Amino acid sequence: MQTHIQKGPHSQLLHQLRSSLLSLCSDSHLICIYNFFQVDRFLHKMRLNDEQLNDISARFQAEMKKGLSAESNAAAAVKMLPTHVRSTPDGTEKGQFLALDLGGSKFKVLQIKVREDQGIRKGGVEIEEKTYPIPNEVLNGRGTELFDHVSESLKDFMHEKNINPKKKHPLAFTFSFPCEQPTLDQGFLLEWTKDFSVRGLQGKDVVDSLRQAIKRTGGMDMEILAMVNDTVATMMTCGFDDKNCEVGVIIGSGTNACYMEQLNHVDLVEGDEGQMCVSTEWGALGDDGTLDDYITEFDREVDACSINPGKQIFEKMVSGMYLGELVRLVVLKMAKLGLLFDGRVTNALRTKGTITTAHVAAMEEEILESLNLSPSADDCIAVQHISTIVSFRSSNLVAAGLAAILTRIQKNRNTRELRITIGVDGTVYKTHPQYPKRLHKVVRRLLPECHVRFVLSESGSSKGAALVSAVAQRLASRKRQVRTLNSFKLSWEQLQLVKARMRAALQAGLKTDGPSEVKMLPSFVYRTPDGSEHGKYLALDLGGTNFRAMLVNFKKGLQQNTKLYHKIYKIPLEIMQGTGEEVRDVTKPTATLLSWTKGFKATNCEGHDVVDMLREAIKRRDEFDLDIVALVNDTVGTLMSCAYEDPQCQVALIAGTGSNVCYMEEDLRDGDEKKMCINTEWGGLGDDGTLDDIMTSDDTEVDQNSINPGKQRFEKLTSGMYLGEIVRRVLLNLTIRGLLFKGYVSEALKTPGIFETKYLSQIESDRLALLQVRSILQHMGLEGTCVDIITVKEVCGAISRRAAQLCGAGMAAVVDKIRENRGLDRLNITVGVDGTLYKLHPHFSRILQETTRALAPQCDVTFLPSEEGSGKGAALIAALTRDP
Repeated sequence: MQTHIQKGPHSQLLHQLRSSLLSLCSDSHLICIYNFFQVDRFLHKMRLNDEQLNDISARFQAEMKKGLSAESNAAAAVKMLPTHVRSTPDGTEKGQFLALDLGGSKFKVLQIKVREDQGIRKGGVEIEEKTYPIPNEVLNGRGTELFDHVSESLKDFMHEKNINPKKKHPLAFTFSFPCEQPTLDQGFLLEWTKDFSVRGLQGKDVVDSLRQAIKRTGGMDMEILAMVNDTVATMMTCGFDDKNCEVGVIIGSGTNACYMEQLNHVDLVEGDEGQMCVSTEWGALGDDGTLDDYITEFDREVDACSINPGKQIFEKMVSGMYLGELVRLVVLKMAKLGLLFDGRVTNALRTKGTITTAHVAAMEEEILESLNLSPSADDCIAVQHISTIVSFRSSNLVAAGLAAILTRIQKNRNTRELRITIGVDGTVYKTHPQYPKRLHKVVRRLLPECHVRFVLSESGSSKGAALVSAVAQRLASRKRQVRTLNSFKLSWEQLQLVKARMRAALQAGLKTDGPSEVKMLPSFVYRTPDGSEHGKYLALDLGGTNFRAMLVNFKKGLQQNTKLYHKIYKIPLEIMQGTGEEVRDVTKPTATLLSWTKGFKATNCEGHDVVDMLREAIKRRDEFDLDIVALVNDTVGTLMSCAYEDPQCQVALIAGTGSNVCYMEEDLRDGDEKKMCINTEWGGLGDDGTLDDIMTSDDTEVDQNSINPGKQRFEKLTSGMYLGEIVRRVLLNLTIRGLLFKGYVSEALKTPGIFETKYLSQIESDRLALLQVRSILQHMGLEGTCVDIITVKEVCGAISRRAAQLCGAGMAAVVDKIRENRGLDRLNITVGVDGTLYKLHPHFSRILQETTRALAPQCDVTFLPSEEGSGKGAALIAALTRDP
């Protein structure tokens, strides 16, 4: 209710009298000080110091935590409602959007056009709007009548603006009342606030009510993409020009705040990646008694006379709907006590609503005169001071609430300093001359380590709602196009097919009468350790940019007391340009190198006996005498090392820079030995085209640009040397299509090898927040939004998951072969594992194990990580050789 003030006949005389008295006060401050002291003493409970504000802030933080938790949300006063708004505008939004803003006795319809060639950030936004009143009979009627009126007004707007009614139009709906939102386009009204009341809508989906009204009206084709409240819309509006805007606050007839919360903290919504805007609904703070010790008798009276006693306690202490009434009640009591107007109390002063928030913002003698009062200069000063205290308390409480929100964001980001922008709207903030300045000052005083900027929303909440729709449309489009990741998802049937192809390749490689891409190289290691090994052995572990020299001391029957001493040496890049090698163990201790893999390109080695080359190098040094008794690759060394700890270990897997498996084969066709360790060299699977149906265009690009095109294709799908490059190719293609990094292809993204596989492990780590992932991308020269970061994580996850599943399918083929070799219905077996991908990636090992067990259900497989690596295994083979 608004009171229109008519100036009395003596207004000018009173104004002159007041000016004279104020001049007297400036000369002699005694009267002023006395009036101020009287009011301060009377309203001491409303004057909050910093200690009290910090206490209120801490209480609000606790309430926020309760509201975010699924366990305590039902009992929480502050509901912390998820809005399903996951991103602020990034400037690429385009198109035409309609918006509907309903939050009081009037509502607005808007048309927002974002020009295709300019976009939001370049100012290519056109807004047309029209305001429609809501008749009193509709405001006091039923929900169907309200939305029929809204729908008919929407149709009128379309006709007036010549908007094609046959075309489907995206519509954004701003609804400024607390709603529970299961999705972005649903909103179940929890309760009316701000003295607003329409029957039959509480607990109903207001979006569906609007949708049904549009159907009843007819002649329109609308797709309601999003429903938001005015607070969220304000944050989005201010986020146009300031990407740091992650908080919105309304201080008007009602009050509320929203902010971008880490999704893993929002229990009421599934998922843990990214952010979501949460509407705090802080107006209800204190409904459970949290603020009882800060509530005054005047607050209690305002609450008791409201349409919702006991509800929205914080809002009744802060918002414009109640500030004028609080001032009236204070003035009334002081007058009754004879402290104002010589004890005279008029009927107007006794009447609810006669002092409005507009009066509080600019209290003048004419206002008091309109209440049939005859104020003295002292009365004017006292009432002005009352207004100041009431409004100052409001700004202090809002500052305490914002301090709680900013503190939470600061903790989420794990940063000492926070640079952030708060978008603000509302009549109290806009019209009260001192309110913004007071609010800013107190927030900065409570949080001196935060750099806070306040931005006033110029276009209102409707534009923000349309932008929510624009962002939702952009994200939906991106989601559809990012379905390219589906090509990296392997079905159950495809995994079974990979297992079958690996099994056939293993069998073919064991035969001597035909070629096979899986070489199945004999290692001439005929047994695994049994614990009787003893003695001291030197071992040289060469398989990467570093190599280790080791001294291993085995004690018979005392596996746990093995002593190992080692030193690591770096191989200069000019000597070695890769890691690892593929060897064929012809007979111990000779080994002819067949070909380099994994990027190793040292010359004059292929086709030569590498053991003899090492022996000659030792001889040239002429410093020591060594007897080289065995040469094995890292996979066989891992098998020996793990079998020394677990006799059940008959298989070894390397999942690191390269990928390979060896196992103890028992189906030997030649020779007298019962079994031999076979080095499968399974990385060659697919070199004959058998994996073409699961390879993507990105895989093919990586293969063609490698030093060995068409070779080691299975390894290129599964090993750490190539996964990062596949990720880079996918990200590059998505960026070229405009789906990432705003379509900007940076030099970093065009650089082969920039996306090291270690970044996959870091990016996919559950412990890293998006801010930390962003810093990893920035280290690679990539700047992205929150949505970009989530997409990068999805790309990394899809590619590493496929790699783990392929390894699992291959492992299932190996253990099933061993089971069938032994003629068993069920096999218990251990697999020794080494490699950085298996050990360091947060999900690789789990997915590998799950896939293996699913595809080989008759095998009970235990995976045992190798602790000492393949060097210890090589020493064990030497021990086996010396002690047959």
